[in-house]
Amino acid sequence: MKEISPIPRKGIYELYWKFAYERQKAFENRAEGKPSPWSNDKIIQEYKFCNAYRAADRVSQFLIRNICYSQEKIKPEDKLFQITAFRIFSNINTWQQLSHKLGHSPKLDDLKNNLFEKSLNEIKDEVGKLYTGAFILCATNAYGRDLKHLNHIELLKNMFLNQKIGKKILAAASLKEIYLLLHSFPLMGDFMSYQIAIDLNYCDLINFSENDFTKAGPGAKRGINKVFQNKNGLSDEEIIMWMVHNQNKEFTRLGYKFNGLYGRKLHAIDCQNIFCETDKYCRVAAPKLKSNRTKIKSHFHKSTEPIKLFFPPKWDINKNISQSGKQ
Repeated sequence: MKEISPIPRKGIYELYWKFAYERQKAFENRAEGKPSPWSNDKIIQEYKFCNAYRAADRVSQFLIRNICYSQEKIKPEDKLFQITAFRIFSNINTWQQLSHKLGHSPKLDDLKNNLFEKSLNEIKDEVGKLYTGAFILCATNAYGRDLKHLNHIELLKNMFLNQKIGKKILAAASLKEIYLLLHSFPLMGDFMSYQIAIDLNYCDLINFSENDFTKAGPGAKRGINKVFQNKNGLSDEEIIMWMVHNQNKEFTRLGYKFNGLYGRKLHAIDCQNIFCETDKYCRVAAPKLKSNRTKIKSHFHKSTEPIKLFFPPKWDINKNISQSGKQ
């Protein structure tokens, strides 16, 4: 049976693969310690884009190294709580200050005895900012509290203390089941439920393929609508998986020597994110393609803090990283 394929938008479809290649090449050049600029692409030089691989981004790197694979001996449910709580805020500084105030990384006992809330309130009073600007989170008072972070605290209490989601996640039979468990709670929309499911899957307590399930976020949907002129009856999620399955053929056809992430191919979460970044890239490269976003908000600024790269050991790629480079 012939595979159903979406119909590409000529010139824009090729930009998807070009962006993936150029952004990953910039990542590799930087990781190897080469001097900037790390890309010859003027748009990538000027504007801030996420990496081709989600796990290589700075916040995900912090999560993987310092939370998912922390050397601290804690209960499995505490680990799952930490991963979920960290991604809701997605702010490294918030997490570090929270751990400092508590004297240890946050645990369910801190949530139960309200030390988690007390510490977050203090950080908000001192710093003002608890959340990253990368995600637009649902900010309704679903739990009847006046401030966004207080509703998220009630969400975490409901999830981990009342509904015992930690035990349910540990017993889940698929990545989709974890997504659906998360999605069943107020404030947990499609995008955040998928992002946290992927984060939980980084740790050694859960081990599903990232290609088992995907969910297109708002940015990815915009990107898909730009990259393809006709979906040919396929869902956004089916198109993401189509990209996963056709990556080798398309990189070869277009003449890009794409080495992956130290040998790891693009997975569904990565192709989903690249659609989002392609939407941003097209705002400069193809401005006639209109969406509800017309400009790239952030310009690229080199970070002064290097990252020693570390990925989930179960991926078996850490041995391929040259530790001489700095990200």
